[in-house]
Amino acid sequence: MRRPLRLAGVLAVAALLAACASPTPQPAASGGQLGGTLEVYAAASLQRSFDEIATAFEAAHPGVTVSPVYDGSSTLATQIGEGAPADVFASADEKNMSKVAAQAPGPRIFAANTLVIAVPAGNPGGVETLEDLSRVTTVLCAPEVPCGAASQTLLSNAGVTVSPASAEQNVTAVLTKVAAGEADAGLVYATDVVGRDDVEAIVPDGADAVVNRYPIAALTDAPNPAAAAAFVAFVLSDDGQRILADAGFRAP
Repeated sequence: MRRPLRLAGVLAVAALLAACASPTPQPAASGGQLGGTLEVYAAASLQRSFDEIATAFEAAHPGVTVSPVYDGSSTLATQIGEGAPADVFASADEKNMSKVAAQAPGPRIFAANTLVIAVPAGNPGGVETLEDLSRVTTVLCAPEVPCGAASQTLLSNAGVTVSPASAEQNVTAVLTKVAAGEADAGLVYATDVVGRDDVEAIVPDGADAVVNRYPIAALTDAPNPAAAAAFVAFVLSDDGQRILADAGFRAP
């Protein structure tokens, strides 16, 4: 009777060893386990909405700290091309995204925008149309910046020639000068004037024909690729799109 008992003991020990050698598989890491710093390079016109998106993304992924960099899309594209350690690039137009096509494959359009004439509160220059921009002190974005290229198209379509008092490197700088009363008018995005009481907006004729489409992409050499992919997905999600819509952006 001892042989069966001894065999049973051996089998029990073998089963125990097998269990130790083959632990129960653990579930895969969830999105909430993302971590590290996420460098997001985004067009200046996205600052308000992307600040809110960053806060919401950090709430969904507590281990991640979003570090946004805002500037003109042309400036950001140049920096990325020179090796800036960005994880995500969100441009205000497709032209500047195409400049970094090797680093940002497969960009997705996530929003759209149009131009308005911004004037200081009270409209001291009496601006009503695009034609008025040629008789008052006007500031525009530089031609290489998306808002500048769109401005040139809008003015050209209307047959209006404007000699700007200055050509700014991003749309925020244009709006700052208008709000401070340093200019009578400027062309900015419709989203830039939402919720502000220091400027007024005039929708010019032909604005709907000049639409900037905003692409976003995770960069191939992103220092934090998992968080970069998750951030792009969040911007494209219903929550991200809701934030953008509240800021005045059009659907892609």
